[in-house]
Amino acid sequence: MSDQHSSSGDDGRVVSFRSGRPVTRPPESPAVEDLAKYHGKESKEEYRERMIVNLAAFAFIVVLVAAGWWLAGTMAQMRKNEDCAASGRRNCVPIEYNKQRW
Repeated sequence: MSDQHSSSGDDGRVVSFRSGRPVTRPPESPAVEDLAKYHGKESKEEYRERMIVNLAAFAFIVVLVAAGWWLAGTMAQMRKNEDCAASGRRNCVPIEYNKQRW
């Protein structure tokens, strides 16, 4: 049996597909050019403008998160009310009224 297996030509060799050329690597250069030329060259006006833009972006993100939080809460409450009504119950949504006596 072992003779039949070896004669099938499948002997499990690994064939290397390398070319005959040597691999050349590019010279190592920094991925980012030196940032020292920008250090200390920012004026106070540019710094102030950058901080104002950062503050505006932060405020926008806070408003966006607050709106998302409110929307998610409103959707959850609506889903709860719809599930209550779909199950056949009554008084799912409490009705608020003022108890003023004339």
